[in-house]
Amino acid sequence: MSRVLIGNLDPMEDEVDRLLEAWRRERPDLDVAPMEVLSRVSRLARHLDRARSQAFSTHGLESWEFDVLAALRRAGAPYQLSPGRLLKETLVTSGTMTNRVDRLTARGLVERLPDPADRRGVLVQLTSAGRDAVDAAMADLLTHERDLLSTISERDQQKIARVLRDLVRPFDLEKN
Repeated sequence: MSRVLIGNLDPMEDEVDRLLEAWRRERPDLDVAPMEVLSRVSRLARHLDRARSQAFSTHGLESWEFDVLAALRRAGAPYQLSPGRLLKETLVTSGTMTNRVDRLTARGLVERLPDPADRRGVLVQLTSAGRDAVDAAMADLLTHERDLLSTISERDQQKIARVLRDLVRPFDLEKN
């Protein structure tokens, strides 16, 4: 099967193919094979970040706000977690989490409650406004993500998910 070139571009190539070709030409001594996968993952992550930002901004949320609200929502009723648990769920520092909870509290999306199990502790709880916002943003996010995957069969999506799980698993094990 021959390919028709559009200008100087092969329609079966992507930007990563062109990048790799240039590196192979300029540095034939290097094995750039890892970039075939990881550069595409990096580019895909940028596209996903844009789609997420768009889905969240429709609901007046920043990505970091969605992350905190989603962690609380996934916790199940009564939708509350300790600040320490939120740190583990969102992978941020204590100071960053304090700032985020302060800002979400000011917006009425979460509230701080005394922790009945620890007199000195607090729990962060999702408010009904926070729950409505995260639920709506999640529905929009899934629409955007389905659109991003629309050119790939469900079977191929499952294969990619398995391979990416194998790639990510060692990093997840490091943090535990």
